[in-house]
Amino acid sequence: MIMLSDVTKSYEKEYILKNLSFTIGKGELTFITGPSGAGKSTLLKLIYCSERPDSGHIVVGDWPVTKLKQKAIPYLRRSIGIVFQDFKLLNNLTIFENVALALRINGMSTAEVKEHVNSILREVKLTHKSKIYPLQLSGGEQQRVVVARAIVTKPAVLLADEPTGNLDAGNTEVIMNLFSEINTRGTTVLIATHNEWLYQGSGRRVFHLKDHHIDKEFIG
Repeated sequence: MIMLSDVTKSYEKEYILKNLSFTIGKGELTFITGPSGAGKSTLLKLIYCSERPDSGHIVVGDWPVTKLKQKAIPYLRRSIGIVFQDFKLLNNLTIFENVALALRINGMSTAEVKEHVNSILREVKLTHKSKIYPLQLSGGEQQRVVVARAIVTKPAVLLADEPTGNLDAGNTEVIMNLFSEINTRGTTVLIATHNEWLYQGSGRRVFHLKDHHIDKEFIG
């Protein structure tokens, strides 16, 4: 589902990633970890084509990401859900409107949008807050909105960048349970984190980034 081969990325002649290769199978839930500055966020940006590698190849599903023309990138992103650490919610839109946005961009009818959004808000237990605005929510609630927005389109791939970095233990458990539920439905999930607690005892594959490449792979 996700394949990187000899991928190198640098900024101003300083390597961020160098000759990096790995493969994640369809339907896997996998972690990538490493110290701050190791390149975890850059790696995710390369996968959803926010950044381009200097060299190497990236494939997501049937999409040859490194060969895509700019006009094709929005179509790739329709198959990818993204969960950001800093939420990136639109504060002038209600919770319902934030989650509905991707569906409306994809041309879904008003009735279908309402059905899909209400269903996903029930799943993240935020139906009762659908008409309020992001800044009226706690950090944990905002992150649940971000997850809802990422999965409402039923993406083939879900990428999460330090999704629990700003959350307490209780909200962290809620978010991780949501990721597990999404994964059981067939979505391939890749979580970037420096928090060992997230993958310890998970039985999932973990890639460790160090010195611009994956220096080891292990089971959490």
